Amino acid sequence: MRDIILASKSKVRKDILSTNEIHCRVVPSNVDEDSVKISFTRDKASPEIISKNLAELKANKVSAKFPNELVIGADSVIDLNGEVISKPNNRNEALEILKSLNGKKHDLISSVCISMGGNMIWNYTDKAELFMKKFTLIELEDYLSKISDEALYAYNVYQIEGLGKTLFSEIKGDNDTIMGLPVKKIKEYLKNFS
Repeated sequence: MRDIILASKSKVRKDILSTNEIHCRVVPSNVDEDSVKISFTRDKASPEIISKNLAELKANKVSAKFPNELVIGADSVIDLNGEVISKPNNRNEALEILKSLNGKKHDLISSVCISMGGNMIWNYTDKAELFMKKFTLIELEDYLSKISDEALYAYNVYQIEGLGKTLFSEIKGDNDTIMGLPVKKIKEYLKNFS
């Protein structure tokens, strides 16, 4: 399989690709995700559209600099009844996110885009459903106290392959999608790419 560029600083996404024997080098896109999300939200775009467009924007931006190489861009958002919930910037925001998800079902949407020559040539979006148990405020604070800063900011507010799994009564969907990269579909595409 050919080498590719990952337009993301996400260690998690790089690890998923490495585990699946997809060799990549990292070239962060440095897209201002917050301003893009605000703009799309003003236009009443769905969380899925926001995720897809951010993945494409990241891939295209890096791909324009490396026109002969394949570039993967990805984005994940939490969709709580149509509202996009972004990654926390600090522990207070993380607690507010957990409080808003507490006892509810939400969707985790992960989009991936592959670009070449500055243009998207393939994309895919997957969704997982997560049903969070009901917790007291003290239990949520206790959970957060056990999560490292690195994990908190890398995986949104839960780390599904670690302690975060205990937050949920039910999870419907692919673990790689929840971690931010639906890698099975990427592998299928790359296998057929000539």
